[in-house]
Amino acid sequence: MKAGYVVMVIVGTLLTLSGIGMLAGGVAAATVAAGQGRDGFLTTPSGTLSVASYAITSPNLETGTGTGTGTESGTQAGSGGIPAGLATVMLEATSARGTGVFIGIGPRSEVERYLASVAHSELTSVNSSPFRTEYREVPGSRRPARPGSQPWWTVAASGPGTQRVVWPVEGGDWAVVVMNADATQGVDVQARAGARSALFVPAAVALLLGGGLLLVAGVLLVIFGAMGLGRRDPTEGPSGHADNTVDTAGPPGPPGPPGPVYPARLEGTLQPDLSRGLWLVKWILIFPHVVVLFFLWFAAFVTTIVAGFAILFTGRYPRSLFTFNVGVLRWSWRVAFYSYSALGTDRYPPFSLAPADYPADLDIAYPERLSHGLVLVKWWLLAIPQILIVTALTSTPTARYTIGNTTYSTTTGVSLLGLLVFIAGLMLLFTGRYRQPLFDFILGINRWVFRVVVYTALFRDEYPPFRLDQGGMEPGVRDSGRTETGGTGSGVIDEAARVKTT
Repeated sequence: MKAGYVVMVIVGTLLTLSGIGMLAGGVAAATVAAGQGRDGFLTTPSGTLSVASYAITSPNLETGTGTGTGTESGTQAGSGGIPAGLATVMLEATSARGTGVFIGIGPRSEVERYLASVAHSELTSVNSSPFRTEYREVPGSRRPARPGSQPWWTVAASGPGTQRVVWPVEGGDWAVVVMNADATQGVDVQARAGARSALFVPAAVALLLGGGLLLVAGVLLVIFGAMGLGRRDPTEGPSGHADNTVDTAGPPGPPGPPGPVYPARLEGTLQPDLSRGLWLVKWILIFPHVVVLFFLWFAAFVTTIVAGFAILFTGRYPRSLFTFNVGVLRWSWRVAFYSYSALGTDRYPPFSLAPADYPADLDIAYPERLSHGLVLVKWWLLAIPQILIVTALTSTPTARYTIGNTTYSTTTGVSLLGLLVFIAGLMLLFTGRYRQPLFDFILGINRWVFRVVVYTALFRDEYPPFRLDQGGMEPGVRDSGRTETGGTGSGVIDEAARVKTT
């Protein structure tokens, strides 16, 4: 692979993901700005706060001025917490008992002095769905004075009915207190909070513009990088192979099952003398491939979208993008064959998009023309039956359960393909043998999955057959010069003996 194009794909992927993140942040900021009510506050739903003590207090509410100077309470400004001067906070409470309620925000040092030796409850966590609160109880024996009589509150409201305080956030160390207005024991209120900031709109605009620019730049880098990696040599055929895909002389191999040959092939040769225990650590060994394939698959996703528009308007799949995306599939199949889709070889996969001398191979015949209209429906509507089958073969069962108003899901087992590969691994571990019929069945599942990917990823218009073509070699393909013996073959696929399917 050409290093410059690889760098373009990596940088383009990072820029694109950064752009998507900024766009998501911009949409969130715009949603928050649009969701502010008539009074300008974005509010939470009301919830019940109920304790048996004299007061409910907030945990440490530390704010910074960002000026580098000290604060009223002696806290170093800018040391953390909520930035001051950027937002306004609203707190609202209504007594559930019909008595008066008090809400106040004041310096934490004054609040601690006021509630010294007074039993109170510090709110430690709030969960919104379902609404649930947790408190840290602070013991005490003294009854406090009426909170409204204290002169040091920064903002406070006291009385019957619904009480509200609005506080422009200032630098310092603060505490929020909710009590009964008469300082009696047992606080039971319905409360909600809100916030507003003039920064939401400019932040949304900046994030949307910046994210859009990064997204465009990243996508262009990914596309040009993929085109460079997929640009074929003049001696190569449409999919990256040398132009020697003619039928050669020689006796045909064993006949495959009935049915036409699909214009995409996935093959693998079971290698002899597989290690008994290497499969236990292959998940670590393939990590470098996983990192590279993350960037390659992101590029393949982008270029498939581009190819879809090209097919829609021209009826042709751009050849350089086709070659690149086939190479990504080929690379992925080699890693899958080496690891947990087959465990068919202990030879480490090459870091290459191009064909190579490896026991697993994959290729797709380049289509000269594709349907303009099918590109709109085949990847989702027409593929639904195939997707359901592939999901049944490869998905992990899940169980759902509900606690309160929340539904959770968890995995309850392994997929059929994963189970079969695990059985093959156990057989290797304890017997040193990999049964050929099991390998053939596993390859059949992988082949079905691959054909569905080929169809949904717009490579071909031919609908995948509803059949499980088992075995390491693609059925209906001549195999002169190669063997499939499940342990005695060389694993080298003779490309010159492949039947031309275009």
